[in-house]
Amino acid sequence: MRPMRAMRAWAGAWLVAASAAAAAQGADVGLVNLVAGEVRFTPLAGAPGKVQPFMRVRDGDRFNLSAGAQLRIVFFEGSRQERWQGPASLRAGKTQGEPLQGKPAEVASLPAGVPQRMARVSELMQNAKLGGIQVRGAARAAPPVEGAAPSLADARATYDRMRKGWRADDITPELYYYAVLHEHQRYDEMQAVVEEMLRKQPDNEDLKALAAWVRSRSAR
Repeated sequence: MRPMRAMRAWAGAWLVAASAAAAAQGADVGLVNLVAGEVRFTPLAGAPGKVQPFMRVRDGDRFNLSAGAQLRIVFFEGSRQERWQGPASLRAGKTQGEPLQGKPAEVASLPAGVPQRMARVSELMQNAKLGGIQVRGAARAAPPVEGAAPSLADARATYDRMRKGWRADDITPELYYYAVLHEHQRYDEMQAVVEEMLRKQPDNEDLKALAAWVRSRSAR
């Protein structure tokens, strides 16, 4: 009995330590959907690094933008998208960025249901094996999507509304619609959406790799 009791005590201590480590890292609160120029981040725990496209943002992450750099973050819980332009610095909160130097150059509200689909983008990008890039946070399972996937008609209507008045290089509407089409496994339609993303960002190597993956799925 004593060895079993000791094993249970060890397992309990390990779970407590693992939970504490996860808490120290901070919860996922957002997604980087645009980075241009020199942008670096410092997490609550762990080594600082260079911001990568489509990496997840964790509560407490600090971002530093050099002059002329750009960063766009979608905050899941706040249904909010922020675009920052350097020189600037911010700390990621649960629903928005907390300015440390400067302020957001642009803020947009996202329609209901969009942040939940955007939360899957890191996972979807990793599944497409974007040039072997290790996207931070993508190795973990994506947060569960609330409710069933919206109907394609509803998703298309949301997509069309989002496209009006957004910046010419902003692929957030396409990323949302892509995620919904992926849930419905509509690979032929996904190809057209990725082509639209490439039209907006023709030099984006990640999107080129994504387009190749979608074409391979459509050909099956």
